[in-house]
Amino acid sequence: MVEHCLHMFDRMVIYFFIAASYAPWLNLRELGPWASHMRWLVWIMASVGTVYVFFFHERYKVVELLCYMVMGFFPALVILSMPNTEGIWELMTGGIFYCLGMVFFKSDGRIPFAHAIWHLFVAFGAGTHYYAIWRYLYLPSTMQTKMSK
Repeated sequence: MVEHCLHMFDRMVIYFFIAASYAPWLNLRELGPWASHMRWLVWIMASVGTVYVFFFHERYKVVELLCYMVMGFFPALVILSMPNTEGIWELMTGGIFYCLGMVFFKSDGRIPFAHAIWHLFVAFGAGTHYYAIWRYLYLPSTMQTKMSK
């Protein structure tokens, strides 16, 4: 029972992890009028995905995979349309790590340690995204604050 709950929690957190990795870009960069709705939509998708895992955990694995993929790519389209494209290469590199990790996510049980390998790909993707946030969103505002003093 505890293992089942932890496994569900692991899957639910993925949705919020994806939403959180997009949040700085969607909130701190200039967006077009149609794209500004993605600030809220990404969190709605995370909530719907969490409810989906709660009710249909491990029943429809292909649907779960499609939900992760839609959640990962849909906000990326908005970010690619932003006027300021600094950090895009890092974001795409992190996304590639996530996508390559999906191979191991779907191979759980067939490839030894597939789930652990998938988590390594997620960590590399998250690290790349963290670097991009630090380099292109956090660091410029810190430099501006220091320069204005």
